[in-house]
Amino acid sequence: MAKYKRWYDHDPLLLEVIELLRNYPDELKAQAEVFLEKIEKQVGKDAVDRFYEKVKPMIKGNRWYDNDPILSKTIELLRVVPAEIQQKSAQNFLNALKETGISLDTVN
Repeated sequence: MAKYKRWYDHDPLLLEVIELLRNYPDELKAQAEVFLEKIEKQVGKDAVDRFYEKVKPMIKGNRWYDNDPILSKTIELLRVVPAEIQQKSAQNFLNALKETGISLDTVN
């Protein structure tokens, strides 16, 4: 069985979304906010905020997304949801980029 360095390396689609967020954080922040809003509608804003407050003390601030609360919350949520939700979220994210006309080099 392959061993991956990062939690998202196992899924090429998820890896693409994370790399897009890493390379184009300002351009994609609005899409990250849409993702958070959709999650909040499903589980409640309070639940998302409570989750993030629990993991926030464990964040060391060394990762590229730790200093941006929107990106940090988005990626932390993606990290903990089941693989099928990760996959669906990644595909929805890419679809939303295409629908809004955002053209980035790595988007299919």
